[in-house]
Formats: sequence, C-alpha cells, structure tokens
Amino acid sequence: MGFVKEFKEFAIKGNVMDLAVGVIIGGAFGKIIDSVVKDLVMPIVSSIIGQPDFSNLYVVLKGNVPDGTTLEKAREIPETAIFAYGSFLTVALNFFLLALVVFLLVKGINSLKRKEEAKAPASPPAPTKEELLLTEIRDLLKNK
Repeated sequence: MGFVKEFKEFAIKGNVMDLAVGVIIGGAFGKIIDSVVKDLVMPIVSSIIGQPDFSNLYVVLKGNVPDGTTLEKAREIPETAIFAYGSFLTVALNFFLLALVVFLLVKGINSLKRKEEAKAPASPPAPTKEELLLTEIRDLLKNK
C-alpha cells in the first residue's frame, strides 16, 4: 500500500477527525475557562483575601535581603538562598479554581442531560426471540 493512500485512510478515519475537533474546541474552551477564573473568580478571591498573586512571597534561607525586596531582585543578590513558595501558591490556587469551575460546568451540563433524558419517552422494548417465535407459530396456526 502506498504511503499517500495509507495516510489518506488514516486521516479520514472518524477518530482522527473527532480528535482534531476536540483539540480545537478544547483550546477555545480553555481560553473561556481561563477568562472565567482570571476575570470573574480571582477578583472575588482578591476582595476576600486581599492579594490573589502570591508570586513575591519568599523566605530567605541564606544571605541578607532587605525587607520589601521583590523576589526577582532578591534572586539577583549574590550568595543568597531563597525559598520562593509564593509562585507555587498562586499556581495551586489557580489550578484549584480552574478545576472547580470546570467541575461546576460539567455538573451543570450533566444535570441538563438528565432532564432531557427524563423528558424523552421511553420506547417500548423490542420483542425477544421467544416472542417473535411464538408470534410466528401463532400466525402459522391461524393460516391452517
């Protein structure tokens, strides 16, 4: 099989196209979720706890760093050892809020799906093989 033909078969398969659509929608959805966290949730968090960006929080383990020095400037001071925990706290908080927003969205979508499924009337079950066979026997007996 030629390379072009094999690639065409691979690219046309439904799974590849579904994956491509999923990646594109996922990228757009990621921007929406990022905006929800950054523009809607973080201002509320900052009004409650004050400062949502902890990236300048650090502890000096070794060396002499003046009070009020930013993390970036503190790292430039020679012979200092700095434990920068603030960036981790900011990223962990953002991740938690992002996961919470995604969970709430998925929960809302699932509840809407359940409501739609409850509204849809259940179709009657298809007859079993035994029922079909009995119906056939009945019809044959009627014809005799």
